[in-house]
Amino acid sequence: MMRLLDVEDLDAITLGATLLGNGGGGDPYQAKLMAHQAIEDFGAVELVSLDELPDDALIVSIAVLGAPTVLIEKIPSGQLYVDAVKSLASYLGKEIAAIIPVEVGGMNTLVPLMVAAELGLPCLDADGMRRAFPQIEMTVFTLAGISASPVALADEHGNTVIVVANSNATAEKLIRSSSMNLGLANSFASYPMTIAEAKGAAIRGSLTYCENIGRMLQQIQHGTKSWDDMYEMTGGRTLFEGKIVDLDRRTTSGFARGTVVIEKFTDQSTTMRIEIQNEMLLAIENGKTVLTPPDLICMVDHETAEPITTEQLAYGQRVRVIGMPCAPEWHRDGMLEVAGPQAFGYDVDYVEFNGGTA
Repeated sequence: MMRLLDVEDLDAITLGATLLGNGGGGDPYQAKLMAHQAIEDFGAVELVSLDELPDDALIVSIAVLGAPTVLIEKIPSGQLYVDAVKSLASYLGKEIAAIIPVEVGGMNTLVPLMVAAELGLPCLDADGMRRAFPQIEMTVFTLAGISASPVALADEHGNTVIVVANSNATAEKLIRSSSMNLGLANSFASYPMTIAEAKGAAIRGSLTYCENIGRMLQQIQHGTKSWDDMYEMTGGRTLFEGKIVDLDRRTTSGFARGTVVIEKFTDQSTTMRIEIQNEMLLAIENGKTVLTPPDLICMVDHETAEPITTEQLAYGQRVRVIGMPCAPEWHRDGMLEVAGPQAFGYDVDYVEFNGGTA
């Protein structure tokens, strides 16, 4: 059922988005401020289900594109997100009926709310990942045969690039190279589709799921809920608890890449290495791969339960590493080709997530 999202809902959504960002997806706090201002200026956002709009209604996704490390230093303005949506609508020659998040994780959970408020459009309680991934083709939309094209890419100087590609993977390469020329802090509108198409492709209830995770985290932080409560809700578990003893981080080819090594609290000879491409993608314990995409690797401060992004990682931090299963909609033909470990260039097999105890 339709509900109104107002500023008081943003804290929980932001907290959930930070966890589901798997360390990437940009800084949700920045996007929360932008969404807060947009809601104050234009009013609360209608959050609607796919069943509340006509099947022929046209929807598009809106998101930020760039390296998270760049986005911290070069915050995109709200106008460029609106510009991307308007440019795509103009190219299509059609009116947009609603905004759908491409991912529920990181900045791209809050950005659609901001744009929906500014344009006076509803936002769908659905998305294409229910987590964050670094490349635009890595969605359940792709698995369902939905084209990301045409894609409208915009920068803060009013430049707009329209990309039409014969595959979503090619669209990713083209807009990534364009983004590198436009400063790696851009917005893009993509995946134009009808509600009927979205019903067969999207992950339903994503924003509500994100908000519920955020509220659970708030209760854990205040001592009224436990991690067991979180794991009962998500099917996740604690993978590792320890201290960061090594960290390598760099920005290259349009991505923030790196490796973080964590030493176990109770056994210094046991370590976990996590490989990063914007998001935390591989968890390797003492040389054995224990978690791979599309399942989720999340990290929180061990004492405060505050989710940690890859830009915040620091030597000596005491952390809890959490594993969670991906949304069931990922388990379709083509999942590993689109979002398995080898899609990121890792020569390892997919390790199916094992919930409950290790």
